[in-house]
Amino acid sequence: MEENMEEGQTQKAEQTPRFQALLSESTGCFECCIKCLGGIPYASLIATILLYAGVALFCGCGHEALSGTVNILQTYFEMARAAGDVIDVFTMIDIFKYVIYGIAAAFFVYGILLMVEGFFTTGAIKDLYGDFKITTCGRCVSAWFIMLTYIFMLAWLGVTAFTSLPVFMYFNLWTICQNTTLVEGANLCLDLRQFGIVTIGEEKKICTMSENFLRMCESTELNMTFHLFIVALAGAGAAVIAMVHYLMVLSANWAYVKDACRMQKYEDIKSKEEQELHDIHSTRSKERLNAYT
Repeated sequence: MEENMEEGQTQKAEQTPRFQALLSESTGCFECCIKCLGGIPYASLIATILLYAGVALFCGCGHEALSGTVNILQTYFEMARAAGDVIDVFTMIDIFKYVIYGIAAAFFVYGILLMVEGFFTTGAIKDLYGDFKITTCGRCVSAWFIMLTYIFMLAWLGVTAFTSLPVFMYFNLWTICQNTTLVEGANLCLDLRQFGIVTIGEEKKICTMSENFLRMCESTELNMTFHLFIVALAGAGAAVIAMVHYLMVLSANWAYVKDACRMQKYEDIKSKEEQELHDIHSTRSKERLNAYT
């Protein structure tokens, strides 16, 4: 008897308006979460994360590698900044640092714009007759982003190729340091003129038998700068992959939007024809009724 009474009280509690309101509220929250998760453009999100990671590695490691290069040139190659407005290697390094600042800021904003475009495109596709309407302006914006992303991909390919140059230079220097420990009595020299860092008339050469070369090879600064340039090169490559990923996502979104726009026009024409047929049928029915009357 007691068990039956408890079951009856439980059923009555489940039938109360308050319980039904709580149940509907929990179900509504679950459906809202599922809808929000379904509206996230995961492909654009992955591309944005990859772009931010690549740009962060390139800008951060590239900036520190350039600073380490300045210290190596001043400490071991005994180079000094040129007086006046002469453009030397130190001025070029400062220019590259400012370019890095601009790249970091520009692609931070560009990544946000691409994410926003992905959200709106996903919403337009999934809610074709909802709040988001597919317009000609939306298709033009998608095509514009495709063109910009293609240009930026080519630019990042150039940046990747340019970043490989200091990696090659430091690899040569690191190889010379390794060979001095393997071959006794070898007198190997590194001349900065062969890399275009200094002019032909200015001789800045460092050899394995000099004290500066031995101190540079024994220091951790050379090894750190070399690896920083390698990581910067990897970051530039990641940015290229992100641009390619964005191109695929934007092209797919543009195709989906175009197909959805055609479907929307087809549905509009179909509904208009159905309305006209309904009006014709209603008019004929009224005429028949009047004639019968």
